[in-house]
Amino acid sequence: MIRAARDADAAGLIALVGACWAEYPGCVLDVDGEVPHLRRIAGAFAEWGGAAFVAEEDGEVVGSVGWVPCSDAGVELRMVYVAARARRRGLGERLVGLVEAAARERGAEEVELWSDTRFLDAHRLYERLGYLRSPVTRELHDLSHTVEHHFRKHLR
Repeated sequence: MIRAARDADAAGLIALVGACWAEYPGCVLDVDGEVPHLRRIAGAFAEWGGAAFVAEEDGEVVGSVGWVPCSDAGVELRMVYVAARARRRGLGERLVGLVEAAARERGAEEVELWSDTRFLDAHRLYERLGYLRSPVTRELHDLSHTVEHHFRKHLR
C-alpha cells in the first residue's frame, strides 16, 4: 500500500533509509545533523511545497518517495528508497511513477533528481524509466563524502 507520508512515519522511514545506506561502504546516516526532515517528513515536504509518500507492507515502511518544486517547469524527485525485501517487484517504478503523475498534474515539463554515485541499482532504474544522466555532479561535503549524479526526464 502506498499512501501519503505522515510525521508519525519517522521511525520507520529512518530505519528504511538507514538500512539502504548501510548497503554502501562509507554511507553514514546522521539524521539530526544532515537529514532532520526525516523526523517530520510530511511537514517538511509540505513546507517545501511538495509531498512525500511511503509504501507499507505488514505495517512496516518498505518504500518512500517525495517531490518538491524545483523550477517553474519541473519538480525534483527525492527520497526513492525501497527495502531490500521489497525490491524487484516494481515498487520503485510505482513510486517514481507517482511523482511523475504529480508533476504532470502540476503542468511540469520535467522531473529531475540527484543520486549518490554509489547507488548503481537506482541509476539503472532511473535510466530504464527514461531519465538521462547529465555530466553534472555535485559534492555534498557530508559525513558520507557524497558525490551525486544529476538525472533529468522530460515529460512531454
